[in-house]
Amino acid sequence: MLLRVRGADGTVRLTVEPTTTFGEMGQQLLTHLPPTVDPKTITMSNSPTGGDAKRLGDIVNFKLGQIGLKHGDLVFITYKHKSDDANGSNGSSAPINSGKLNGKPVMPGEDFPVDTKIERIARPWEVVKQSALDDRLDRQDGKIPRSRDKMCRHGPKGMCDYCQPLDPFDATYLADKKIKYPSFHSHLRKINSATNKPELGSSYIPPLAEPFYRVRRDCPSGHPQWPEGVCTKCQPSAITLNPQPFRMVDHVEFSSPTIIDGFIDAWRKTGSQRLGYLYGRYAEYTEVPLGTKAVVEAIYEPPQVDEMDGVTLNAWENQKDIDHVAKLCGLEPVGVIWTDLLDAGQGNGSVVCKRHADSYFLSSLETCFAARLQAQHPRPTKWSDTGRFGSNFVTCIISGNEEGEIAISAYQASNDAVEMVRADIIEPSADPTQMLVRNEEEDDGSTSRTRYIPEVFFRKVNEYGANVQENAKPAFPIEYLFVTLTHGFPADPKPIFTQTGFPIENREYIGESQEPTALAKALGMKPGQKPSADGQEVSNFHILCFLHQMGTMSKDEEALLCKVASQHDLADSFQLRSTEGWQTLQAILKSTGERIPKRRRDESFAAAADVSSPSSPSSSTSPPSTSSLHHAAPRDAEEPLTKRMAAFRLNERRPGSGRPRSP
Repeated sequence: MLLRVRGADGTVRLTVEPTTTFGEMGQQLLTHLPPTVDPKTITMSNSPTGGDAKRLGDIVNFKLGQIGLKHGDLVFITYKHKSDDANGSNGSSAPINSGKLNGKPVMPGEDFPVDTKIERIARPWEVVKQSALDDRLDRQDGKIPRSRDKMCRHGPKGMCDYCQPLDPFDATYLADKKIKYPSFHSHLRKINSATNKPELGSSYIPPLAEPFYRVRRDCPSGHPQWPEGVCTKCQPSAITLNPQPFRMVDHVEFSSPTIIDGFIDAWRKTGSQRLGYLYGRYAEYTEVPLGTKAVVEAIYEPPQVDEMDGVTLNAWENQKDIDHVAKLCGLEPVGVIWTDLLDAGQGNGSVVCKRHADSYFLSSLETCFAARLQAQHPRPTKWSDTGRFGSNFVTCIISGNEEGEIAISAYQASNDAVEMVRADIIEPSADPTQMLVRNEEEDDGSTSRTRYIPEVFFRKVNEYGANVQENAKPAFPIEYLFVTLTHGFPADPKPIFTQTGFPIENREYIGESQEPTALAKALGMKPGQKPSADGQEVSNFHILCFLHQMGTMSKDEEALLCKVASQHDLADSFQLRSTEGWQTLQAILKSTGERIPKRRRDESFAAAADVSSPSSPSSSTSPPSTSSLHHAAPRDAEEPLTKRMAAFRLNERRPGSGRPRSP
């Protein structure tokens, strides 16, 4: 059959067979092209605009008949020359335009733009693996059942408009239940019903699409890449901000009040603020139709410098190790929490209310920080063409409420805020209620190579009650960039970590440090202590992280340790005690026990003289014998023999410690 191949240098006719591969066709094609063409840059498409173009190197093994090419078809190709610049195709070696948009030259040491290429997945519902919770919610109907209404005129098995089940995104039902935002899966059902209509027989389209406010790197127009060139196809469109109508997580549940009490204990002792990462799991939240909640089981405090008005985070070098320990316990990072507390000075434990309707709830700096963390923890979903959408990462703040009580607030940055932070469009301002739109110029007046700032607008209701659109430059209200979540504690707390008392990490500045002696005390391995029968001393997330840092256990033993700490199985507890790593840990802790505090020699003799003095009230009784001294201060049977002999000799040398003489 005859195929026509059209490119920048004209049209070529090739005689091929349906069984001919694209690799063999490419070899024939190269003989008709100029010798300066780079074979690695050849792309083929069925459209002159380059839509759905495929690189020849990716399809060399496919046959022409498999693609559906027939006799007389026209194929469009594009390519680049080895000595050609990105804008020409005449084979000349013209110098590359390396100037900025303002005409200044680009220095070789300057930073290049961030990689803004996004990968589209052809059939995400077949290849994307989402969480088990999302799979379970996808299988649910989500309809809200209703009982018979007084307006119903049918029998017990009938149904009408007054009693038929409601959709999970029904606005009237959400308003009656005082639910501010519909859940993510409710929002998904709403837009999917509007995007895909199976009754029309049309092809399926993923209903979700993440916002993208960066310059596209794969522009088919042929101009130099940004920042040397930009066109209407690759530049982002104008942004119109609206409050996000849904939330990815509906509720934050702390499994036990002791988690929060232990976290704010650092502020009670120092008056400085504190930050920690929340570790837990995601579960179904039945109070909201198709809702999701984050269940917090532990708070890990990374290295930081605490101050009265903020926190400075240091490098967290063992973050992967902590995530590994949490994964062994069936947990994952679900959010971040920090304090913003100031004592009211009344002596009754009340605090100052900083965040209220007349000031702010979440500052612009905190919104950018939350958006960066959410960008690091995307939510995989098969309903998006990129395989991910939004994030489940939550942000909690402990501050004072209007009654002067310590209260918790939960938030999430909107998807628009996360993408604007990725694109470097916004930056925090000195006013916590305002977010700044950045300029394309750098501090030296040159145009930035890493960001393109599109037009940003936001809609609001003006003083006349009209919904108007305003320019967001130079600043706009922060309320457009976050959503609020509910929070609470369970009525019947059942935390997976039941033990407390072990020092929390990175608190050496207040005199709390994680040491082997503290571990021996927490595990009941000190002299005079006896471990519990169920072996639940290890049910503490901070102990598990410290044991992982010690490295005395193998991977299998550490997995068994985390299983005992989180699932509380008695059989696994006995199996853990018989492992070699646990016995090694026991030997280390017993060899690093606490020393006996030293006493001054004069104090020891003075105490002994007081015992044997005739003027003492007990002088009428006989002097205590050596055996009575041993009975008065019993020692543990597991105490080293050398220490017990030293105590015996010390008692022998004391005045008046000999046996009483016969009269």
